[in-house]
Amino acid sequence: MTRTAEQVKLEYGDFQTPLELAERICQKLIELDVNPDVIVEPTCGVGNFIEASSRLFQSTKKIIGVELNPHYIQEIRTKKQFLQDERIELKYADFFQFDWRSLVNQLNGKALVIGNFPWVTNSQQGSIGGKNLPIKTNFQNLNGLDAVTGKSNFDISEWMLIQVIQWLQKRDAYLAMLCKASVSRKLLNYLRAKNLNLAYCATYKIDAKKYFDASVEACLLFCKFDSALSKNYFCDVFSSLEDSEYHRIGYRNNVLIRDLASFEKMSKFYDASASTKWRSGIKHDCSKVMEFYQIDNTLVNGLGEVIDIETTYLFPLIKGSAVAQSRIKTTDRYVLVTQRFVGEPTESIKNLAPKTWKYLESHASYLDHRKSKIYQNNPRFSMFGVGSYTFAPWKIAICGLYKKLEFRLIGKIMEKPAVFDDTVYFLSFDDEQVAYKTFELLTSPVAIDFYSSLIFWDEKRPIKSSILNSLNLSALIEAKARQI
Repeated sequence: MTRTAEQVKLEYGDFQTPLELAERICQKLIELDVNPDVIVEPTCGVGNFIEASSRLFQSTKKIIGVELNPHYIQEIRTKKQFLQDERIELKYADFFQFDWRSLVNQLNGKALVIGNFPWVTNSQQGSIGGKNLPIKTNFQNLNGLDAVTGKSNFDISEWMLIQVIQWLQKRDAYLAMLCKASVSRKLLNYLRAKNLNLAYCATYKIDAKKYFDASVEACLLFCKFDSALSKNYFCDVFSSLEDSEYHRIGYRNNVLIRDLASFEKMSKFYDASASTKWRSGIKHDCSKVMEFYQIDNTLVNGLGEVIDIETTYLFPLIKGSAVAQSRIKTTDRYVLVTQRFVGEPTESIKNLAPKTWKYLESHASYLDHRKSKIYQNNPRFSMFGVGSYTFAPWKIAICGLYKKLEFRLIGKIMEKPAVFDDTVYFLSFDDEQVAYKTFELLTSPVAIDFYSSLIFWDEKRPIKSSILNSLNLSALIEAKARQI
């Protein structure tokens, strides 16, 4: 397959750090009393971090740059400053093939690993046929459904950063790397999970749009390691390289908290085993067949076909975007719900709704070849995210993808319970009054402040069921009663 220049750029994460930003980062490191004996940039590109380091770290004895692109190596070697600085050593090598352990073992004194690893995921690499990847291993230790349904997707930089922190264990060293903010937290999780050395950690927000024309929450990740094997699993989060104000993220009850100071004020409402159970909406992985628009009195599927089926298994569908935008009183979307619970046999549809069964069979080429393994060894035309909660008349819903805490109270539509896609989390109720009272609690300032202390808004799906479930509504009711 012939790949475009843009695909090659994506494969190698070829977004060069501007010299201006490299210099600002080096200056920040000096302010943090970083004074390394040796500096290593594992993917040095055109050498802007090398150039900034050689200029600003005058007492550093050795500066090593490693790069796979021979054109970049040649470009660096033509620059006057590099020719004159005998401390600089360039190596032409592939990060994933290079013997880093041998190199690191030869380094004397305090080491600083600096740079900017590729901002690309393994699934993106697969989509373009890229091979700039580590050997496949389940380094995140995922199992079961998590590995099957996509949580095994990871940033290449995450894997590379993990290699770096392994090199720097049991020694006095520093890490200063540009990365996605979400990757910095994954690295903190990894350090804690593996009980590794971490003396101090901080992130400084970077304007990725300005420097890389990238719409992503990015930061400078700074880590300090020590030979005393400190294990300080927290991270101070600064809004810029210049800002002195910060909030601290860290762990409570084995959960990573976005703002520890805010959380401590609300911790009495935290209960990971709370009885509240937020569910996610229906998952079917075949919207062209299973979802419909209503145009006048006609149903049209995602293939543009006019559909004539019974209403028995049809339910009004509210998508996540509609929940976020409060379009919840009516809908022109419908979804075919083939089961009342996960694993329920579907053959009964043939007798109860023969036109529906005929429709499903006529589109079996789509449904029988859904890629996710969760449909294997399950009844034909199965779906997930269904249960008695799906068919409750009242629901409180929120979209997990939107960066706002806005809950919606939703009743029946056209005398049928509303159902959601799998970007939505919801609580279900049979009793309208209970639903209203719960809605009042969830929209109270205390509940909003509680959730805000936990949610990392830069994530792709910032609102998660684990976070929603952690609020002890009973404790909130008691606190409210004491105020009355």
